[in-house]
Amino acid sequence: MKAKYINPFTDFGFKKIFGEEASKPLLLDFLNALLPPEHHVVDLTFKNSEQLGQTEADRKAIYDIYCDTDKGEKFIVELQKAKQNYFKERTIYYSTFPIKEQAEKGEWNYNLKAVYCIGILDFTFDDYESEPEKSEVVHNIKLKNKNGKTFYDKLTYIYLEMPNFNLKEENLGTRLEKWLYFIKHLEDFQSIPSIFKDEVFTQAFEKAEIAKLGQSEIESYEMNLKIYRDYKNTVYTAFDDGKLEGKIEGKIEVAKALKLSGISTEIIIQATGLSESEIDKL
Repeated sequence: MKAKYINPFTDFGFKKIFGEEASKPLLLDFLNALLPPEHHVVDLTFKNSEQLGQTEADRKAIYDIYCDTDKGEKFIVELQKAKQNYFKERTIYYSTFPIKEQAEKGEWNYNLKAVYCIGILDFTFDDYESEPEKSEVVHNIKLKNKNGKTFYDKLTYIYLEMPNFNLKEENLGTRLEKWLYFIKHLEDFQSIPSIFKDEVFTQAFEKAEIAKLGQSEIESYEMNLKIYRDYKNTVYTAFDDGKLEGKIEGKIEVAKALKLSGISTEIIIQATGLSESEIDKL
């Protein structure tokens, strides 16, 4: 059966739903569902992520959604389609840009606004096999001391492991659970479930309906969908086979497959750890 709604795990789909100016009410609703009540966001402004960083390499590193709230808080919201080497390190690296961006010329007291890095993951970390966190969906991480007390409360990393979200429609309770259900199952819906009848979700479904896209948007989406499927299948196969765990031959094999699938050099670098010059030679 042909899909009625876009896949939100594609770059096009994610930005169509959450990253356009007309999508601001949807992103606000999602963020407020994710954050505690005392951090309620009233308004936000989308910013050009390419303006972050001091070098061309830095600017290429940031993507998806970057925005300021009415309180000056900084949000980076990312969609991660498949496992990548040094994923956590890359997220921490990203968080340094909105921190450095706040520096003021001349005398400055270093009073920083809060920074949030949110990752919507289409995979699991798999690095705590015997820990209670193994099946958790939402991971909220702050800097803490050895006694578990928060050392600094203005830097927060939130990871959503979507494969761990398995609630059925009849068991959904919170606003966040509804958003996670929407994101995970959107491409499979042929009609709008009764739990999504309010104005925000009605708008989300309208933006996600393929029949309402222009021809150029459909072409962009179909290309994104092909890249998403090829990328996910290739990278997951590589990880299952252990090819991305330091074996150069496996990394080259994966890089070749991704390159043939039309994946950008930047993403291939992130997935394999190979340099741009090494990839250019393939």
